[in-house]
Amino acid sequence: MGSEHPFDRLRELCARLRSPEGCPWDREQTLESLRAYIVEEAYEVVDAITAGKPEALAEELGDLLFQVIFVAQLAEERGWFDVVKVCELIHAKMVARHPHVFGDVRVASAQEVVQNWEKIKKNEKKRGALAGVPESLPALLKTLRITEKAAALGFDWEKPEHVLTKVREEVEELAQVVGRSKDERDEAKLREELGDVLFSIANVARHLRVDPEAALQAANRKFAQRFAAMEALASARGWSLDGCTMEQLEALWQQAKAQTDP
Repeated sequence: MGSEHPFDRLRELCARLRSPEGCPWDREQTLESLRAYIVEEAYEVVDAITAGKPEALAEELGDLLFQVIFVAQLAEERGWFDVVKVCELIHAKMVARHPHVFGDVRVASAQEVVQNWEKIKKNEKKRGALAGVPESLPALLKTLRITEKAAALGFDWEKPEHVLTKVREEVEELAQVVGRSKDERDEAKLREELGDVLFSIANVARHLRVDPEAALQAANRKFAQRFAAMEALASARGWSLDGCTMEQLEALWQQAKAQTDP
């Protein structure tokens, strides 16, 4: 490999892996087979950010970058485009969508930037405002993106308190379905009402400028930490959680909270 630039060396490495003299496994890969690896590497980047570990973040960003260049290598083999074209496209897109930096547009806030971004994007692609939201996004993140795009076009509640009122309405509608007997309960309606509650809560998070996915992940970690403490407390007493009464489980839970809460 003759190139000295790390990016070029990585590009040459991907081409070598795909060559007849390269790796049998890499030669077998297709765009379809790489989808899961791309998602996995992206989540590992998120995990490294959450952990606050710079070394791990650098490594995981490298893994994700490798996937981008490797996919571009497969596209180049098909005669579609190469990674240079990918770089040119994203550069041109970012310049076009930042007229307040590279043009004469003036903005007073980040919210105006978002509104301009959505208008530019809509004009570029001549399609509905929500068409650019990927179908395979995790549901909470998808709700965040959908409501962001709708809000950028003026379709939004004025205050978080208004969204909270909507949450209460949706919870009440869910409660009405849950309150029916099992024989009378419409499972499709139950899923619909539960979905409305979750959608509204994610919308509250957006109004409060809280990432709902990150907030839920933090709640998951907190529960897992408390539950592990419960298991340790029960084990120290010679108990098994599945053999405890509800009163014992509640007492263990309160002790675990006291131990793990800051």
